[in-house]
This record gives sequence, structure tokens and C-alpha cells, in this order.
Amino acid sequence: MLSPPPNAPGPVNLADYAALARETLPPSSWAYLDGDAADGLTRADNQAAWQRLKLWPRVLRPLAGGHTRCSLLGHTWPSPLLLAPTAFHRLAHPDAEAASALAAGVLGAGYVLSTLSSLPVETVARCFLPEVQRGPLWFQLYLQPDRALVLDLLQRAEAAGCEAIVLTVDAPCQGVRDAERRAGFQLPAGVAAAHLQGHRPLPIAVPRGGSQLFDGLLHHAATWDDIAWLRAHTRLPLLLKGVLHPDDARQAAALQVDGLVVSNHGGRVLDTTPATADALPRIAEALAAAPGQAPALLVDGGIRRGTDVLKALALGAQAVLIGRPALHGLAAGGAQGVAHVLRLLRDELEAAMALTGCATLADIHPGLLAP
Repeated sequence: MLSPPPNAPGPVNLADYAALARETLPPSSWAYLDGDAADGLTRADNQAAWQRLKLWPRVLRPLAGGHTRCSLLGHTWPSPLLLAPTAFHRLAHPDAEAASALAAGVLGAGYVLSTLSSLPVETVARCFLPEVQRGPLWFQLYLQPDRALVLDLLQRAEAAGCEAIVLTVDAPCQGVRDAERRAGFQLPAGVAAAHLQGHRPLPIAVPRGGSQLFDGLLHHAATWDDIAWLRAHTRLPLLLKGVLHPDDARQAAALQVDGLVVSNHGGRVLDTTPATADALPRIAEALAAAPGQAPALLVDGGIRRGTDVLKALALGAQAVLIGRPALHGLAAGGAQGVAHVLRLLRDELEAAMALTGCATLADIHPGLLAP
């Protein structure tokens, strides 16, 4: 990393951390951790969509004693911020997910640990759970062809103290990632998916002239039928991550899932999908009209400012997930870098709340957004 000039301030926003991370990381690691699908249009629109939304300031409101406490899945947490499940933190820093977990725990944020974590759930939980002011600890699941492995992961997550399972549903196959291919990215020695070590993919006989994707990989892709199976094999709440279409939200609600994460995988899977800020109000509307108890609603994708967090809550989300910025902080400064990223977002959220007349998250409503 380049040394700053004497007396130069450190990073003051998330864009500064992105620049530092790019200077710090090898090009191949940067291509993987920060890359996107195809032409990067969805990734760019994720940020632009939050920026397009305008806030109406409100004045002379009573604000003393305000806070950012968040109600989610029957619990109250210090903050509506969670670290999104992102893979292989060891690519960014030797302390890997342990550093991210420590930072999130200290800052009162939640942590969603990836199936593709460099460290096992037991290690991460020991770093995160002891913090008194922590947020929720959830385990993200990519459904595996080997159901015995899935059951083992569910049991390990429960035993380690995870409080929900987050099934990623928008990536039955990997997106077309040009930057990774140009960089010739491969996992370096010493970096692996801790939860999948020792497990080999189940063999599939692809017919001559068949498709490796449709006649191979997708035979094991998750379907709606798998939701009931998962519900039957875990006592933990189940959330679906990667929902963009209102019809899928309605179907998930009918199956009584506990939560939805409006997400396009950070623009890493299918390019030219809607930005999450554009999809979120449609999902919220669909859930409001569905019978029964509505699932918890969260969103990720392109959130880089506290004003983005406030806008997400005004559009109906109860909490937000942060992906790339946490990795940028980790690469630039380890646990302290991740903690500072979360602190910046929370400080900016508090300022945005005060300047729009909101003492608590319950005061945030759609009327804060200019038509």
C-alpha cells in the first residue's frame, strides 16, 4: 500500500477504502473480490439507483435520545447494518473472516457467514458471539448436491450459535465474470472453502453433445421444493437471498419463509438486472398484500453511504447488508478497517436521520423520499 503524505487524513468514506484496497491487493485477488458480471451495468446501476433517490429534509423535530436500534426476526439489535456473505476473506487479509467478525461484533453490526468462508463457522462464532452489543450471526448456505453435507452444515451452524440460515437462491450457476477471466484468477495456496474441504462434487454423466450446464450442474440447483426440506431440517429461521421479482416474493411468503433479501448478488451473476433500489419497493408492496405474517425484508447492493441506508429503510427494508465495502476495509486495514467502514456508515446514517427529522428507525417512512 502506498504511504500517505505526512499529516494526510485517513480514509473518510467508503470510496477511499475501495481505492486503498485496490492499491493493496494483487490484481487477481482484486478481480475476484471486487469484480462483476459481464459489462458491470447492474453493479454500476446499484449505486446510481440509490443516488437517484432524493431526500426531503425535515426541521425542528425532537431528536434527543435518538438511536439506530433495529427489530429483526423477533430480536432488537443495535444497528440495521449487517455484513453480507462474501467468500474467501483470506484473499483480502491473513486474519480473514475472524477480523471481519471481530469488527462487526464490536460495532453492533450483524454478520452473515458464507458457506465459502476461509474459516469454519465455529472459529468465526467464537470471535463474534462474545461481544455484548453485537448484531445477529447468520449462516449463508449454497445448497449442495450432497444432502448429508447440507445437514452437517446446518447442524454445525446451529451448534456454533448461528441464529438464522440464509439460502442464496440467485446463483444456480456462476455469472460471466470477464475481469476474473482476464486476470486468470485461481485460489492461491492456503485459501480454500473451510466448510467444503474433503467433499468432492457428485459425478454427473453428461450425454454426448449435451450441455455441461443444463445436463450437468443444474441437475443439483435448488428449487422451491427444497424450501420445505430445509425448513424440516433446521430449527433456525430461514431467509432467501437473491429475490428480485415480486412473484417470487409472493411465492416465498406463501411458503412462510422468515425473511427475504432483495439482492442481485452485487451485479456478480446476471448483468442488466434491475437495481435493488428499484426492485425493493415492488417487493415490499407484494409482501404487504400477501396474506399472513410478512417475512422480514432486507436489501443489499450498491450501498455506500448512510443516506443509502436511510433510503432503503424508507422503501420498506428493515436492514441492509454490506458486501464489497467490508472487503475493502479488510484489505486496507484488517479488523480496524472493517470497523471503520461500519463506523462511517453508522455515523452517516445517524446524521441523515437527524437531518430528515428521524430520531429512530421507526420514524423513517416513504414520505422522506421526494417524488
